[in-house]
Amino acid sequence: MKSTHLYLLVAFVLLLSSCKGTKFGEEIITCGDDKLLIISPEQSQGEEAKVVWEWKVSDAVGQIPEKYQKLMIPLDDCKPIDNNNKILLTSSGGGAVLLDRTTKKCLFYADVPMAHSIEMLPNNKIVVALSTHPKGNSIELFDMNKPEQVLFRDSLYSGHGVVWMPKQHLLYALGYDVLRAYSLQDWNSEKPFLKLEKQWALPSEGGHDLVPISNKELIVTNHAGIFRFSAETSEFTPFEPLEGMDNIKSVNYDPESKRLIYTKAEISWWTHHIYLENPKQTFTIDSVKLYKVRTSR
Repeated sequence: MKSTHLYLLVAFVLLLSSCKGTKFGEEIITCGDDKLLIISPEQSQGEEAKVVWEWKVSDAVGQIPEKYQKLMIPLDDCKPIDNNNKILLTSSGGGAVLLDRTTKKCLFYADVPMAHSIEMLPNNKIVVALSTHPKGNSIELFDMNKPEQVLFRDSLYSGHGVVWMPKQHLLYALGYDVLRAYSLQDWNSEKPFLKLEKQWALPSEGGHDLVPISNKELIVTNHAGIFRFSAETSEFTPFEPLEGMDNIKSVNYDPESKRLIYTKAEISWWTHHIYLENPKQTFTIDSVKLYKVRTSR
């Protein structure tokens, strides 16, 4: 009986330890240059960010082909998945990686020129958005267990965002002047593909970041502003908390708490600052050219 109780206690502790940062904004994940950082807002003081976890591209030496030491710099997106136990990474240098947070092992890698966004899809499929490059301007589909093997490709000029909306069973993809919705086709076959179902012209050019804020709504940023997009009405409306602000590189928003975390281009395309609202904070990291920021959910 004692051994059974001990087993149950160990299982409970393991379950708790696997649920890292499940609350929105409990952890901040950011990237730039060759570094991926996880910050604890609660442990941070003033503008000094408390880094509780760090990974560098050089940590992947011996795990994946050597060419990725160049392809993964600079890092430009860092999406936590699987209860924040794994992180999807892309680099405009031309690489994409799926990283296990606990072991720091690379579980997937792909050569994807000017990669700017990445998303996990059902059945261990991964989709990457590729920006302006002779071999880019597209979205590409992969199987997590088959690194570097493109299963499907569709042209998308200046691909910058991909988001899976499970309730709608649609993949949204953001390009320079268009937002698209794709359905999953022949998904259990050896030749799965994405079918374009709908597309909408953006309010202005330069689509940059794409994030979900509900089952039916996304945030879209571009050079000139930031907008809500309703999948129900197909309408773009100004995102009031940051209305009138341009060059937003990444944004995260929780409609319930009104908590907002974002980065904006301040020194060319990059910054040293992460901005938070509700409560209002600013974190400064002088050692990294920060690009995007994501949060635990």
